[in-house]
Formats: sequence, C-alpha cells, structure tokens
Amino acid sequence: MAKNKTKLADNKIKPTTASVENFLNRITPEQKREDSFVLLEMMKKASKEEPVLWSNSFVGFGIKRHKSPSTGRESDWMRIGFAPRKTNLTLYFGIYVDSLAPALKKLGKYKAGIGCVYINKLADIDLNVLKGMVEEGCEQK
Repeated sequence: MAKNKTKLADNKIKPTTASVENFLNRITPEQKREDSFVLLEMMKKASKEEPVLWSNSFVGFGIKRHKSPSTGRESDWMRIGFAPRKTNLTLYFGIYVDSLAPALKKLGKYKAGIGCVYINKLADIDLNVLKGMVEEGCEQK
C-alpha cells in the first residue's frame, strides 16, 4: 500500500533578510511604533530567537510546520510573531486562538480570528497576560 505524502504548501508570506528594526522605525503613528518595539522585545525574550521580517510586513520568531486539520496541507510559518497593521496590531501565537481562551478572558480589549488576536494598542490589554500567551506559543512544538 502506498504511503500518503502530505504536500507542503508554497506560502506567499516568506522570511526575508530585510532589517526588522528599519521596518519598525518606519511605522506610524508613533504609538503603534512604540507598541511594536515592546512586542519585539517581549517575543524575542520569550522565544530566545532573533526576529525575522516576513514578506516585509510580519515580524516572526522561529519557524514551525503547521498542518491544516481540514485539508492536511502543511506550510511553514513563524512560531510566534506580529504584524503592525494600519488598523491594529495582529498577534500570532503559533497555536489556534481557541486554545488560549482562559487567557483571553483576562486579556482586555481584543478581537480574535482562528490563528491570531487583534488589538488596537497595548494600553488596551494586560501585558502580563499577553506575556503568558506569548510564552505558551513559544512552548508549542
């Protein structure tokens, strides 16, 4: 019997060699830039990895192979990371957000997707809760 092989998806979002610091220094408004540097240091400390700029808009730490439960397709993605968007800060924890439900109840003002959490600014949330969520994301294999 032939062994089923999973197909590695070709991600459009890929790691680059561009400077994370230069990217973050161009962010406006100033509050979003300051919040981004706080996230950078928090994730760097928790992951014990250097940040990588993915497709010139995502700051990621580490690489993890994810497998879609519905399609079985696999793709490489950052273990944890964030993207400073025009309307919010998008946080990626490398795990499905529903597994973070207990922490989310204590986080503060946010919106959630399947794999990410959206916040407007760090002042809207409890940074200690966020730190725990980041650490939990780093622990995932």
